[in-house]
Amino acid sequence: MIRRSPFTFAPWLLAGPGALFFFGLVILPLCLTVILSFHAYDHSKGIQDTFTLSHYAAVVTDEYYLSIFLRTLRISALTTLICAAIGVPEAYILSRMRDPWRSVFLLVIIGPLLVSVVVRAFGWSMLLGSQGILNQALHLLGLPSAKILYTETAIVIALVHVMLPFMVIPVWTALQKLDPMVEAAAWTLGASRFTALRRIVMPQVSLGVLSGSLIVFGLSASAFAVPALLGGRRLKMAATLVYDEYLQELNWPLGAAIAIIVLVANLCIMLAYNRMIEVRARRTLG
Repeated sequence: MIRRSPFTFAPWLLAGPGALFFFGLVILPLCLTVILSFHAYDHSKGIQDTFTLSHYAAVVTDEYYLSIFLRTLRISALTTLICAAIGVPEAYILSRMRDPWRSVFLLVIIGPLLVSVVVRAFGWSMLLGSQGILNQALHLLGLPSAKILYTETAIVIALVHVMLPFMVIPVWTALQKLDPMVEAAAWTLGASRFTALRRIVMPQVSLGVLSGSLIVFGLSASAFAVPALLGGRRLKMAATLVYDEYLQELNWPLGAAIAIIVLVANLCIMLAYNRMIEVRARRTLG
């Protein structure tokens, strides 16, 4: 008879609580949401026990829902591009700093994460409002006031402020693995600073940019507080649309269908982007 060592089951015992926690808080609610999305709904009787595909058909064929999905995609992609344009140089500068300045600026970057998203959204609404500091400054300069609040521009500005640390940290972590002497050797061999950045630094940080882009895009596409406070009731995104269907219209099956469609669309986009960047990274790094 073969006796198993008690350490054989140690990985299962260690992973068991986390797996149960993940199943109870993520997998089970997601499965219940999928089941709910197929239930029929009657405005006078509520949720019915019959199953239907009408909610999915209504979402994918209605121009109103499609316009909100396109707006969500556009704002999320623009936020990701701006965060990459700002975060990559910021992470590069941060990686070249020395202590104690590196610790100080790292605290400045991650400091906004300590403040609630709702508080930051309210702050931007005060800055960009008709009586905000921006319009008051334009008035003092004799310029016409700018109507930024309740526009896509306001949402993008606030999302960039909220999501920027999620781009800087992965890129900065990737830069920590790069030996600065490699870049210095390229300079010694006659390469310009731009060539060294393009041929040596950027291929090394591509995976960091990938990780940051996926995080920023996913969080931006599912953001609720910023679009709700800075976009108003007319400028909706996917998360605010789901909220309205659940709590305003009380049409839970339709809200569940919208949530599942948004989830599947985000996964498809993120997996395709992940695959594209990985293939390019393998070609660049060999």
